[in-house]
Amino acid sequence: MDEHTATAAPASPGPEPAGKAARTGPARPVWSAPGSRGAAEIAEILAFREARARAHLERLAAEGPVRRCPVCGHEGRFAPVRQKPGIWCPQCDSRPRHRLLKLWIDREMRLPAGAEVLHFAAEPWVRAEMEARGARYRTADITDAFDLRLDLEAIALPDASLDMVIANHVLEHVDDARALAELFRVLRPGGLAVLTVPLVEGWEQTYEVPGLDAETRALRYGDADHRRFYGRDLRDRVRAAGFRLGEFAAVEPDVSAHALHRGERIFLAARPEAAP
Repeated sequence: MDEHTATAAPASPGPEPAGKAARTGPARPVWSAPGSRGAAEIAEILAFREARARAHLERLAAEGPVRRCPVCGHEGRFAPVRQKPGIWCPQCDSRPRHRLLKLWIDREMRLPAGAEVLHFAAEPWVRAEMEARGARYRTADITDAFDLRLDLEAIALPDASLDMVIANHVLEHVDDARALAELFRVLRPGGLAVLTVPLVEGWEQTYEVPGLDAETRALRYGDADHRRFYGRDLRDRVRAAGFRLGEFAAVEPDVSAHALHRGERIFLAARPEAAP
């Protein structure tokens, strides 16, 4: 056979060993070579892969390693959320970003005595953490379910009146340029905005298309209420508002121990101290 002779691609391998098939679902049949399959065989492959995926997800939902929740202290298996196995604490309902925030609070947070702390869309467990450290802690949102009814894009509080503002997965819901400007305004010199967002580090630029309908936003941003999906230029947006920026990342062994998302970050935006 010379180098110009066409050859058919090899057929798919035969059934897998019984042990692996028992763990992951039905055994794999033999299919025609890729690129030569008809409609009936494609339908068979789709049905097989769907059954295999269901079996895999069912196993992940029913099993899993022991994790420890730093929010409530629960140790044991965590629950799945949609396609994500083992991320929901069954004791306190914390998710990865909540547990990452708790680790930062325990390890790195510094608050002055009597610090004024404002928390948008607050998780209930944070209040005890802040008040135990002597903070004057208040929650806020655009609904009446919190201590204060405030709009992050136009915060009805005086200039330089807060020492810390927490916004855990909030910026993606609002005009972030206006929100960051408002955060800078209401923070005292040396004050800190504690920010988390959905972010893809592999993207240089944030993906943001005005005017998308709710269905398309859900598909492209992951949530119909989101306005964008951030890339790593989030850092530029935060610095453009005048902040100095630090970060606290989810790394091993914390990721495995506490069921965190690998590489997720808390962005710590500090208003610079006043010039002497």
